[in-house]
Amino acid sequence: MPVSRAGRPLLPGDRPLALLDSSGMPVGQDDPPVPGLAAGGLEMPGPDVLTGLHRSMVVGRRFDAQATALTRQGRLAVYPSSRGQEACQVGAAHAMRGQDWLFPTYRDSVAIVSRGVDPVEALSLLRGDWHCGYNPYAHRVAPQCTPLATNTLHAVGLARAAQIKGEDTVAVVLLGDGATSEGDTHEALNFAAVWNAPVVFLVQNNGYAISVPLAKQTAAPSLAHKGIGYGMASQQIDGNDPAGVYAAVRAAVQAAASGDGPTLIEALTYRIEAHTNADDATRYRSSDEVQAWLARDPVLRLENYLRTAGLLDDAALAAIEAEAEQLAADLRDRMNAEPGCD
Repeated sequence: MPVSRAGRPLLPGDRPLALLDSSGMPVGQDDPPVPGLAAGGLEMPGPDVLTGLHRSMVVGRRFDAQATALTRQGRLAVYPSSRGQEACQVGAAHAMRGQDWLFPTYRDSVAIVSRGVDPVEALSLLRGDWHCGYNPYAHRVAPQCTPLATNTLHAVGLARAAQIKGEDTVAVVLLGDGATSEGDTHEALNFAAVWNAPVVFLVQNNGYAISVPLAKQTAAPSLAHKGIGYGMASQQIDGNDPAGVYAAVRAAVQAAASGDGPTLIEALTYRIEAHTNADDATRYRSSDEVQAWLARDPVLRLENYLRTAGLLDDAALAAIEAEAEQLAADLRDRMNAEPGCD
């Protein structure tokens, strides 16, 4: 089997890695096998991590719904919904260490909020306030990039600089399947591998680059296979499994921090809503396809597991939902207030 310079396997497995199946049941290493999935050595996170992931996903989904409503009220010009991709965004944000940097895209507002950015500040770029944006250094979250793949180069640049300065910092960059067709991604993957830079590339493969399906974007067996040509360790995971996403990203962060180089992770997921509020997804997706992915809902998947494990009950869930509603109400009130000038 081909390996990277650090001796890590280059070939992704023949099945996506996961810890929880679509119903929230654990995926065993070998006994019993789950059709289409493999645990692949991923380590199940502890109870505190799992309950933290669930809380952030519930709050993040309510934040996302409120942001969508704000576009209809004219308070946001455009909003790319994260609904359906919460496992990727929350899992990645929680898997990072405090000193690591997140490089998000325009669709990763839930990841940004999970990293600690104020919800109003997270949306201010989309609102277009004259003093918009958040302080990247406060939470080590780079500004959201609208052009595809530009953040991949930013992430590699920061990681390389940290490497030269001897700093213990890993860059985690989020991108979509469409971004893998951009030249910037090629440059970023190539230089990350050549420099053995501490970078984790998490590709949220939701199946479409706006309206272009993956089959019309690449002839590769999978996006994870693209890592082979760069000499980079790669994995394909179930992107709707919060536990599996956390475990995969956490392991990749630890590998990068230990000097074992970058990792390319392809997370198979789906955006439930249209590309943005300006898109009509019914022109290129069927309702049956959407319904099939709704049955794989990442929030309910983790909720089912936590209930079965005795880590969540109705009272605890009600408290989380109340917290989420309060965040939404606060977001609504603050976004409806006219911004003042100093």
